[in-house]
Formats: sequence, C-alpha cells, structure tokens
Amino acid sequence: MKQDSELDPELRRVAREGGTEAPFAGKYVDNHDRGMFKCAICSAELFASDAKFDSGTGWPSFTEPKNLENVVLKEDMTYGMSRTEVLCKNCGAHLGHVFPDGPADKGGKRYCINSVCLELEKEKEKSPE
Repeated sequence: MKQDSELDPELRRVAREGGTEAPFAGKYVDNHDRGMFKCAICSAELFASDAKFDSGTGWPSFTEPKNLENVVLKEDMTYGMSRTEVLCKNCGAHLGHVFPDGPADKGGKRYCINSVCLELEKEKEKSPE
C-alpha cells in the first residue's frame, strides 16, 4: 500500500480529500483494455473491465464492483446534493459516487469513478497453442 506521502498531488486531492477530477480528462474514460481495475493506493480489486460502459458523463463508469466486499457506500450530502459516495473498504480512498441511472438491463447502477483512483491490471493475452 502506498503511503499518503507517496501520492501524487492529484491522487491525494481526489482520494484523500474527496475531490473530483475534471470530466473527460482521466486516463480510463475512453479506455477499452480488458482486465481488473484496482485501487491506485492499496491495489484492492474494485471493478472488472466487463462491467465498464460508456455513460457519456466524462468519468469511467461501471455497472457493479467486482467484489462488493472491497467497497463501502456512504451517504454524501456535500454541495447541497444527496449522493452515495463509493470508498475503497481497504484503505478508505474516495473513488467516486454511484447513481441510479445506469443500464437497466445490468441492474440500473452507474458507479462513476475517478480515473486517478484506479490502476488497470491488464488481462494477459493468451498465447496460441
């Protein structure tokens, strides 16, 4: 696990101070690589690439976490809005928010997550036999 002193300023601002990265600026917004999205601080497995979809919002969006035991959902009343914050259960990093406007056929949730809080462990390519 990375210590807070090792975090770059943007990751610290978002993950530790509850900030948000600019829309359409994150490295995973338009990423279509397959693999596992992990917490950028502690490497907990958070979201599988097959749950990622293009929401058009400017942030990576997922229909569900890979393992619900690795995230915590918490009421967030900041900025005069009622939202549900998504946190890494292992290290407490603020990841983003979950909204009820995701694809209906996939459960109706949109986990809107900041790219800076994620690291993609790409799926290894299968070698020809």
